[in-house]
Amino acid sequence: MDRGHAAMKLAFVYNANAGIMAAVMDSLHKIVSPSTYACDLCAITYGLTSMKREWRDWLRTLDIPTHFYHRPDFKSDWPDVTEPLPAIFLERDGKLEIMVSAAEFKGVTQVDQLITLLDRALSARGIKTGEVL
Repeated sequence: MDRGHAAMKLAFVYNANAGIMAAVMDSLHKIVSPSTYACDLCAITYGLTSMKREWRDWLRTLDIPTHFYHRPDFKSDWPDVTEPLPAIFLERDGKLEIMVSAAEFKGVTQVDQLITLLDRALSARGIKTGEVL
């Protein structure tokens, strides 16, 4: 993978595995023991079976491409990155810049809070976001 020439994009990294069985187990975990669920990004942006509408609508307003990783795929593509997960990064010039850290996720419980946090971080870097339709 040649990351050096890739366009700037926003990388969302779930602290979860990919696949149907992993998704089912994650949904059950959110119901049975939400306080011990390991992926705050997933807990905030997904309901039991699908992405929350408010989050999906906001993503569509972005003036930057997005990429979604599960933990194993991210570790495969970025083996030297040791940032705790979940996290949101800005990928630019073959490097990752942290936008929202795992620690910052601890203070976020709702989609609108995450959107506000990301709008501010993106705006500070000159990246346009739009109004949720």
